[in-house]
Amino acid sequence: LPPLGAAPSSAQPACAPVAVGADRPLTLAYIPQENPEKLIGDISVISRYLEGELGIPVTGFVTLDQAAAIEALRNCTADVSFSGALPYVMAHELVGARVVLGEVLRGETIYHGRIFVRKDSGIETIEDLRGRSVSFSDPLSESGYLYPLDVLVQAGLLDERDDPQTFFSRVFFSGGYQQSVEAVINGFVDAAGASEYVTVSLRPEQLEQVHWIAESAPIPTHVVMVRGNLDAALTEAFAEAMLQMNEPAYRHLLRHVFSPDGYVRVSDDAFDGVRDLARRYNYLPPKAE
Repeated sequence: LPPLGAAPSSAQPACAPVAVGADRPLTLAYIPQENPEKLIGDISVISRYLEGELGIPVTGFVTLDQAAAIEALRNCTADVSFSGALPYVMAHELVGARVVLGEVLRGETIYHGRIFVRKDSGIETIEDLRGRSVSFSDPLSESGYLYPLDVLVQAGLLDERDDPQTFFSRVFFSGGYQQSVEAVINGFVDAAGASEYVTVSLRPEQLEQVHWIAESAPIPTHVVMVRGNLDAALTEAFAEAMLQMNEPAYRHLLRHVFSPDGYVRVSDDAFDGVRDLARRYNYLPPKAE
């Protein structure tokens, strides 16, 4: 279990600029919030689409976790990352990443983290979770860890600096939303912290077995970010190609990028609330006076 008081002490310098073109493909990093086997096929579809739009080679890979996606931008092994809001604010401050696009989900650019339990568990409130086991998706996931954890803090069940294992009996990190909720369904853990939209990844018979008992404050939806020194013209062409997926003829491609309803342009200040929460929990250094 990673400590909450573990923010990097200083920013790491970004890699030297890397030219993307015929000899070096544009490289996309996907976080494993869905089944990694599905993501392998998704990467192939989106890479082919972007190659046709940009006229350069495009490739991609699934990162081990959210921290690995940040590191890939820092060392230029990735040019683009599909990521959550918490990894974005960390990557922006620590490695100079820039946000390009945000997801639209059911007409919104915000969503929530939720705490899921089995319907037959007898667990009805978050207070009932004391001494129970829980699965979160990733220590750097906002809806799969930080915001559900903050639900407990706001309820007075934990302090911001407490190890969650002072409340839960066991704490696990599954690597993804779907994996966490499936751990509840299969009886491996009592509860899961996950995005409200994890339900789209579950089969109908799985949905029948779980429900949520708590919901977090609103969170900006997932983002598409780029390394800070990626060529500006290429960044804009990439953004336009992604926005084209909003059009009816291209909407089928959205299911290969975590299934949003579409994309919109967003700016860094939309993430100030996430940034403030990240500082409270020591994911980022204190703000300079």
